[in-house]
Amino acid sequence: MTTTVPPADIADVGTRMSRREVLQALSGLMVGMFVSILASTVVANALPRIIADLNGSQTVYTWIVTSELLAMTATVPLWGKMADLYSKKLLIQLSLGLFVVGSLIAGFTPNVEVLLVSRVVQGIGAGGMTALATIVMAAMIPPRELGRYAGIFGAVFGVGTIAGPLIGGLLVDTSWLGWRWCFLIGVPFSIISIALLQRTLHLPVVRRKARIDWLGALLITSGVSTLLIWSSLAGNKFDWASGWTALMVIGGLVLLALAVVVESRAAEPIVPLTIFRNRTVSLATIASVLVGVAMFGGTVFLSQYFQIALGKSPTVAGLMSLPMIFGLLVSSTVAGQLITKYGRWKAYLVSGAAVMSVGMLLLGTIDATTSVVLLSIYMAVLGIGVGMLMQNLVLAAQNDVPAHESVLTFFRSMGGAIGVSALGAVLASRVTSLTAERLGPAATAGGGTAEVPDLSTLPEPVLRIVQDVYGTATADLFLVGAPFALLALFVVLFIKEKPLHTLSGDERRAQEEAAAKAAVH
Repeated sequence: MTTTVPPADIADVGTRMSRREVLQALSGLMVGMFVSILASTVVANALPRIIADLNGSQTVYTWIVTSELLAMTATVPLWGKMADLYSKKLLIQLSLGLFVVGSLIAGFTPNVEVLLVSRVVQGIGAGGMTALATIVMAAMIPPRELGRYAGIFGAVFGVGTIAGPLIGGLLVDTSWLGWRWCFLIGVPFSIISIALLQRTLHLPVVRRKARIDWLGALLITSGVSTLLIWSSLAGNKFDWASGWTALMVIGGLVLLALAVVVESRAAEPIVPLTIFRNRTVSLATIASVLVGVAMFGGTVFLSQYFQIALGKSPTVAGLMSLPMIFGLLVSSTVAGQLITKYGRWKAYLVSGAAVMSVGMLLLGTIDATTSVVLLSIYMAVLGIGVGMLMQNLVLAAQNDVPAHESVLTFFRSMGGAIGVSALGAVLASRVTSLTAERLGPAATAGGGTAEVPDLSTLPEPVLRIVQDVYGTATADLFLVGAPFALLALFVVLFIKEKPLHTLSGDERRAQEEAAAKAAVH
């Protein structure tokens, strides 16, 4: 890729920022990340109530989560490519603006259809925030120092994830506020972040000659979307072995095959296939997809389990999520500090994948009678494993290929979307079949999927059956997700540990470009 940056700008890129300057520059970024985290964690505990109020089904529940993940996944590489063309600060502010628009639409939604549209808009904004935050950090901070700042972001992540479920539960349980404020509460934080970024983030605009591969992006998005829609509808709207299944699966695979052909020939591909010649990047990408499938696919439905299977209020459900959040926060912060101190990282990948696998298997034993203490232990184990694994996979890839930070985020998000969609379909199918088995076929009549129940309207005998159905179905999700976690462990074992670089991504690219120019002359 040819750079059009004048020599002065290259010098600026190579100038090391002080710790104070980095923290100031990251302040608006941290508020923006807090908004993204808060948006998902606030809504998590509200979804059962939202779906019940809007008369949505279990499939709709899944798609409210999946639609945002899919929009985020599809746009992450596009945002990353635009960072080569335009100001990173301006792009982050634009992504936050889109997030505000999506939040306002969601807050005033009259039905589930409009809510799904709003989630797509939110996902596009979240895609920009996710991709650009990683790119900005890599531009300013060397991999050897990333662990120190990852600890700070871990603290932001912890506050957002701890406060989110509690705030969401309180909003839902407060009659004069309600679940709509779970969407609206992020608006002022987004505006504060935009203002902070304007004041504190001053990166040189390093423009490179780049073209956006719109055809590749369209084919990738269409192929993944087709397969996700199939996995959500199969078993409910039509049989797994049916003409619709054949049409959608073959169509999705053909679109993805065409995407590979287009990407291999594009001058500026959305997903550069050449980076997969790098062993570390290839293995980290595979592991990220598997982690996304296992972790997102299982944990996104835990709030529903708390409120339906265990009969807890949204506020209590928020409190019950704390063990996993604390486990994730502590392990990611401690691992980041130790990596910065000693420069070794593979042990945390292997340990994290192993502990995450154990956590998934333990959660596969839960039901509607599992004690809160035992459940908390299982969730803490899962959180500790995920905390050691997820961010350090990004670190390993960035250390090898600094120019493509957004690619790993893309595949991790895609894994999450696949996991939520596929395991959500498993949950919907299990809930439907178990409900029909215990309450009769009439309980699931009218569309093939039982509606998410409002427990307050159910008589006692039916309530117990419904709670048992959701407890059993949720445990099945973790048992289905556990093999993906174990496969991620197998993959990270083959990642070769390399010393961490002491230069930031921009500094390394500036050196490479300078060396290339010197070789030409």
